[in-house]
Amino acid sequence: MSKLPNVTTSIFTVMSKMAVEYNAINLSQGFPNFPVDERLTDIVARLAKENVHQYTPMAGYPPLMNKIAKLTLSSYNRTINPDTELLVTAGATQGIFTTILALVKENDEVVILDPSYDSYESPVLLCKAKPVRVALNDDYTPNWERIEKACSAKTRMMIINNPHNPTGKILTENDFVQLKNLLEKYPDIIILSDEVYEYITFEEKHISAQTKDFLLDRCVMVSSFGKSFHITGWKIGYTIAPEHLMKEIKKVHQFLVFSVNSISQFAISEYLDVVDMNLLGKFYQEKRDYFQKLLQNSRFELKPCEGTYFQVASYAKISNEDDVTFCKNLIINHGVAAIPISTFYSDHKDQKLIRFCFAKDDFTLESAAKKLSEI
Repeated sequence: MSKLPNVTTSIFTVMSKMAVEYNAINLSQGFPNFPVDERLTDIVARLAKENVHQYTPMAGYPPLMNKIAKLTLSSYNRTINPDTELLVTAGATQGIFTTILALVKENDEVVILDPSYDSYESPVLLCKAKPVRVALNDDYTPNWERIEKACSAKTRMMIINNPHNPTGKILTENDFVQLKNLLEKYPDIIILSDEVYEYITFEEKHISAQTKDFLLDRCVMVSSFGKSFHITGWKIGYTIAPEHLMKEIKKVHQFLVFSVNSISQFAISEYLDVVDMNLLGKFYQEKRDYFQKLLQNSRFELKPCEGTYFQVASYAKISNEDDVTFCKNLIINHGVAAIPISTFYSDHKDQKLIRFCFAKDDFTLESAAKKLSEI
């Protein structure tokens, strides 16, 4: 008997497979197609011949952990103890999975804000807990009245994603005021803050949960070097949590992966000495602006994108098809792959919206935009 009877092949796999089958330009899956920084690949090439290939300590390579603590201080003015409040993970998804398995018990409830990343719900179900899916407003702002009604004495955790995938929205100061008010009524709720796109923001920087004193003792923050450094295939990220929560998270982590691959930890530790995290937002903002300019004469209506490397677009002026059908036909008939937004909702809410990934080189964006503008 399946523990996840309703889980099927992910929409990302479906669309990427179709893109290959029809030789379409793949703007569906969220990974860059441009080269990695040569400074990083040079570090890896040198390290490959050095003694860096055995287990690191379970929680992470100590010099890397110290540099993550330094990065956290410079980014958010938060001082963390790398020995007790930090864990290097095999990607952000493993950090999310491990956190939920460690902290959520049978019959607990976990509030998930839709549209949501598809890796949130499965670990909740594996804990024999109940995912409570709450839809954001149509403009993708949180509906705090609706969220509060979804909470109860059974609510163990709430997952927030900021900057938000798939919509590109970021939370406001008022959202954190509303969150604080809610948590005062439910003092046992833990916040899992997925901030993997934390350094990919544009006109306004995102507000990290790490900057809010009321969250520091009850929040687990998840980050991703894969997203920040265009190295998604390395599958390396980290989690930050107060010691009493991190102790439980580490218990699961040590039996799930024990330690993360060593050479990536050594390489990123060195790379953090030379890379400027503040340039990342500017880099992707240029790509966002260029992609939007390329599509300005198309029939797609582009929605605001405040962060991430995803652009949501409405095709309502083009077709009345549901978004899954539209995306399949977009591949078959027009040679471009995108992701239907309805698949991020528990009820498959269809607003005629799709998601493009613009973390691509200019040639790919130009080629895709030409096809899209002809529809």
